Amino acid sequence: MDILVCIKQVADDSIDISFDASKDAIDFNGAEQVVNAFDTYALEMAARLKEADEGEITVLSVGPDSAKNSLKNCLAVGAEKAALITCDDYQEKDPKQIAQLLAKGIKDLEAERGGAFDLIFCGKESTDQASGQVGLMLANELGYGVMTNVIDIEKAGDVMKAKHQTDVGYDLIEAGMPVVLTVEKPKYEPRYPTVKSKMAARKKPIEELSPADASAHGYEVVKVYGPPKREAGVKIVAESAEDAVAQAMEHVLAAKVL
Repeated sequence: MDILVCIKQVADDSIDISFDASKDAIDFNGAEQVVNAFDTYALEMAARLKEADEGEITVLSVGPDSAKNSLKNCLAVGAEKAALITCDDYQEKDPKQIAQLLAKGIKDLEAERGGAFDLIFCGKESTDQASGQVGLMLANELGYGVMTNVIDIEKAGDVMKAKHQTDVGYDLIEAGMPVVLTVEKPKYEPRYPTVKSKMAARKKPIEELSPADASAHGYEVVKVYGPPKREAGVKIVAESAEDAVAQAMEHVLAAKVL
């Protein structure tokens, strides 16, 4: 089974990111660049599927030359090959443009290998822009079917069976191959690289692909702004629970919540 996983390099979302009001922009200075969290789930799901059914995983990214570091990390945790579509202004492109760039890269890779990928994995969204649209638009560009918000998957002959996450549980869905999948957080965590796998990943080449001519922007960003700061809460100090409840109700009535 031949699998491709699309990944994006983003600022580490485990640290606080500030908003620079003077520039109407997010301040990423000092933030480490890492693989998007949902893409790590997609890669782990692909790796488990490969181990159960054999095959090969290729990782593909759109981004600057520094994204090669993230691709190397993917090579250390399950991928065999990596390719980069060099694009310094990738953060300024909208989801449709990114989907077009990925589709062109995928078609180039498929032409080289002489056949289509069976599965194309994407994270359900990126942690920086969180549009949740690239995977869907990529499927449209390629003319493939798509399964979204996947939390588990298995191969049954020529059909892929998946669990599609919903607000009340999950639906069982299936699709023929090739198919695009967008991955939600599964019940397991991504694996960590070993020293040996890191050393091996450093020696693997990363293929550089030429970008496509993307269409004009599908939408325009009018304004970027930080969320309003939360106001300090009211601290209630009382000698008994009854007094505390009475004070709380006074505040509720004063605020005209009820």
